[in-house]
Amino acid sequence: GVLTFDRLSSVYLTNTHHEEDQPVHLVVKDMGLQKRSEHDVYAGPSQRYCPAGVYEWVEKDGEASFVINAANCIHCKTCDIKDPNGNITWVPPQGGEGPTYQVM
Repeated sequence: GVLTFDRLSSVYLTNTHHEEDQPVHLVVKDMGLQKRSEHDVYAGPSQRYCPAGVYEWVEKDGEASFVINAANCIHCKTCDIKDPNGNITWVPPQGGEGPTYQVM
């Protein structure tokens, strides 16, 4: 807590707000490609390049499943830039939600 901070506290400090039940604003064009390439070839870099921990590869019944925690997104668009296949697209969230800038 002095030199490093947990991820959820850092997401909270960005002052980003989302409705928990809103549609996901992070679009994966081809889930099959995501599994074959992003996971199987590159070992899931989305888990590491996303500063807010939005993406996870979770084992379900012995099979890797791609999970998107969109409510944690801080709208940095790193996924739109760093995905090795260009398979993830960031789109603005529904209702204009996202960062709440206090001085603007």
